[in-house]
Amino acid sequence: MLIWIETQVRQAIRDAVNRSSRKPFAWGGLSGYQQLEAMVMGLDQIRETNLESDYLLQLRTRVERVLAKNKTVAEDLKRAHQILLQIAQCLRYPPAAQELRFDEQISSQLVAQAMMKLIGETRPSGRVQRAQIRLQGVLKRRWELFGQELLYCYDIPGLPQDNLHLESLFGRLRRHQRRISGRKSTRELMDFGQAQVLFTAKTLQELLNQIQLVPHKTYLVHRNRLADVELPRQFFHRLHRDPFATVSTLIHYYSVYSQDLIKHKALEVWPKSSRFSGIGSTLLTNLNKE
Repeated sequence: MLIWIETQVRQAIRDAVNRSSRKPFAWGGLSGYQQLEAMVMGLDQIRETNLESDYLLQLRTRVERVLAKNKTVAEDLKRAHQILLQIAQCLRYPPAAQELRFDEQISSQLVAQAMMKLIGETRPSGRVQRAQIRLQGVLKRRWELFGQELLYCYDIPGLPQDNLHLESLFGRLRRHQRRISGRKSTRELMDFGQAQVLFTAKTLQELLNQIQLVPHKTYLVHRNRLADVELPRQFFHRLHRDPFATVSTLIHYYSVYSQDLIKHKALEVWPKSSRFSGIGSTLLTNLNKE
C-alpha cells in the first residue's frame, strides 16, 4: 500500500511537470507550478522521521528545490496570465447573455479604446519579464493587423465572437461518422468503457428480461475491471480540481499505513518469551483493537 501511494505522488509530480491544457485562458505551465506548490503544502504534513517516510521527505526537498529555481519565471508567467485575463475582460469574452441582450453601451469603439489603453499601460521591462514582453509584442502586432476584423461582432446583432459552437457541431458530426463507419475509434467510447452491448427490444419489459440474463457474478467481474481502468483518470481529475486535498488524502493514508507497518515490525522483533507480557501484550492488544 505504501508503494502504491508513493507511485501516486510520483505520477502527480510528473503530471505537473508535463501538464498541458487546451482550455481558453488556461496555461499548462502555470497550472503545473501551482500544482507543485499545493503538493509541497501537502507533503509538509509529514512530520515523522522514520525510515518509512524518508522517501517522501526527500521527494519534498527536491520539489521545493524546483519551485525555488523557477519562482521568478512562474511569477512572470502569472503576471502575463493576469494581463491575458484583462484582455478577455476588455473584449467582454466569454460573452454573457445579459450583455448581449440588454447592455447597449458595448460598441466597437469602446472596446477599441479599452484595448488601446491596456496596450499602452502594459509596459514590462527587464530580463525577468520575458513572458510579459512577448505577450505585449504579440498583442500589439495582432491588434494592429486584425483588430478591426474582431470588432464587427459588437456592432452586428447576433454575430458571435467565436466559432466554437460551429466547430463543436462539426466535431460531433465527424465522431458520429467515424463511429458508424468503423474506420477509427473515438475518445467518447472511454466514457462507456471498453465494450458496448446492443440490445434489440420493443418494450422495456423485454429489454429488462434480456439484461437479467447476464449472471450477477459476471457483471460484478466486468464492473470491477471497468472501475480499475477508471482509477487513473479519476485520480488525475481530482488532482487537477484540488491538488492540495488530493495530496493531503494520500499523505494521511500514508501516515496511517506507515504507523501500522512500524507496529507490525515491532511485534516481529519482540522476543517470543516476553511477547505476551508487559509492553508486548499492550501492543498486541492495540493492534487487535485496530
